[in-house]
Amino acid sequence: MSAAHEDTSLEFVASNLDILATILPERLLKPQVGIVCGSGLSTLAASFRERVEVPYSSLKGFGISTVHGHKSALAFGLVGPGDGIPVVAMLGRFHAYEGHSLSTVVYPIRVMARLGVKNVIITNAAGSLDPALPVGTSRLIVSIRDHLALPDLTGFNPLLGPAKPQYPRFLPLSAAYSHSLRRTVFFAAHELGLPPSALGEGTYAWVSGPTYESPAEGRFLRAAGASVVGMSTVPEVLAAREEGIEVCVLSLVTNFVVIPDGYRSVREEVDAELSGRPLPPVPQVEVSHEEVLAIGKEKSEVMRSLVEKMIELIGKNA
Repeated sequence: MSAAHEDTSLEFVASNLDILATILPERLLKPQVGIVCGSGLSTLAASFRERVEVPYSSLKGFGISTVHGHKSALAFGLVGPGDGIPVVAMLGRFHAYEGHSLSTVVYPIRVMARLGVKNVIITNAAGSLDPALPVGTSRLIVSIRDHLALPDLTGFNPLLGPAKPQYPRFLPLSAAYSHSLRRTVFFAAHELGLPPSALGEGTYAWVSGPTYESPAEGRFLRAAGASVVGMSTVPEVLAAREEGIEVCVLSLVTNFVVIPDGYRSVREEVDAELSGRPLPPVPQVEVSHEEVLAIGKEKSEVMRSLVEKMIELIGKNA
């Protein structure tokens, strides 16, 4: 990202703050918590009180989300009892695989920071790399404690560019995922009466997409220590930490990554058929975005309740 581009982005941020000041009531102008809604999880904002939606198209510098299951708006509102906690949610995120630059992908996080957001809860739909994380049952939601980001390690990092005096040049990531917010996740789950099996902990692998992982790639990520894998989140985490925002990431496990134990030898298959003893067919298993959205829709209520209770606890501890 060039210095000129960064300057323009900062101008856009100031412009957007002015735009929002003409749209939002004063009590919603200073959100304390930001939420990023993953695939099929835009209903997280459905229960906001005094809700106001601002389309991305009415703000400068925002892209348009083109992925099915993502809207293109910021939702402002209040969460929790009494006066409520002011919050802002991204109803639809941007992904690099859509053709967005990484500066566009993380731009809403920078806007949140300048609105005053101190804590951000980032959600995503993710594929399970771990047989102990079955889809839709045990450990439905994974609280992320670390990440493995191959794009970051190979030159596809949203923080690349000239040094800027307001940001650290070399951002440490050893504590990228807030310990206190991760504790809040489990306290919130306890208050909701969720069974221990409903919530797990793990490492998120970021891949660029838009292809789902090959079996060999899935084995590689699993061997490297990743629990779940997805095509988002890490760029937003990096921008949030650069802005000094505390980060919590919750992954909703929506599908298994297809990782067979081994490969059927086609030579043996053909030899068996030629000898008159054909082998039974091997079932072909594939992941689809429709499957991801279906599980997201089915389980979004659990995620919504957990996020709401977390916001209440964050407000109490502020």
